[in-house]
Amino acid sequence: MTKVVVFNRTGGPEVLEIVDVNVAAPAAGEVQIRVQAIGLNRAEIMYRTGQYVIEPEFPARLGYEAAGIVAAVGSDVTDFALGDKVSVIPSFMFNQYAMYGEVVNAPVHAVVKHPENLSFNAAAASWMMYVTAFGALIEYGNLKAGEHVVIRAASSSVGLAAIQIANMVGAIPIALTRTSEKRELLMQAGAAAVIATDEQEMEEAINHASAYQGINIVFDPVGGPDVARLTRVMAKNGLYFQYGALDSRDLQVPVFDILGKHLTLRGYELFEITTDAEKMARAKAFVTAGLRSGQLHPVIDKTFPLDQIADAQRYMESNGQVGKIVVTIA
Repeated sequence: MTKVVVFNRTGGPEVLEIVDVNVAAPAAGEVQIRVQAIGLNRAEIMYRTGQYVIEPEFPARLGYEAAGIVAAVGSDVTDFALGDKVSVIPSFMFNQYAMYGEVVNAPVHAVVKHPENLSFNAAAASWMMYVTAFGALIEYGNLKAGEHVVIRAASSSVGLAAIQIANMVGAIPIALTRTSEKRELLMQAGAAAVIATDEQEMEEAINHASAYQGINIVFDPVGGPDVARLTRVMAKNGLYFQYGALDSRDLQVPVFDILGKHLTLRGYELFEITTDAEKMARAKAFVTAGLRSGQLHPVIDKTFPLDQIADAQRYMESNGQVGKIVVTIA
């Protein structure tokens, strides 16, 4: 028997339960992992509250990211062996696989050996955020040295990952955050400039930070009416990636900015990368190289033990973290 997290109705963190189950042997194309650490993601809160892209099927399990040790492999798995240290990259739905547990099965395409210099906590905190940022900035955005990228909600785990990836390729990351409370933390994280959007005139501050050269890429999980202010500071042929909807209001975009500067605005999601074998391979190679060299180094805000999973999700809902929340399994 092994412990896993389930919930039997949608609601607050209190609906989460830890139960004992028998975990099946891995099927063909699966790897069984003895989990050491779990990375939390906002999608898991949305799923728990019934606001995700799929409806929970009770008893429902959840969890996208984990790191641990290979305990068994399916009959046709050749790339992994017992004892390998591995991480799981989100590339499945919660009704297919779930990572909140002491022992879990994962599809082999979602499993990656992580560099030896990474702890299990760091490994569990890495893949979702770095692959998400890689997909927009590198795979699709082709971000280059000297180019300017605006990163909205910059203190989130994905925002911090984007700052590091921009620096890794020699680009110039401009971090947006609502207040100046996190300014110093974001500067320490590698932002070239930090703009507190509730306290500064955003357009002028961005123009000043980019030396009036214009923004080549905007990486935005928020959306809403302020998108209009951001398109006004973009460079010709600029790319705008909308990868979330923290502000669910419709985007407001000046048509003459789009026409006059030949802007591209597109929705983007992690699964565009993780469900495409060639793009996934490029993401794994890029992120592994960055983690191995230390140019990518996950920021962990706080850790919780598994029996405090409800508290861990409650903390995420408070929106106070800078970086990743990790749940550990002794």
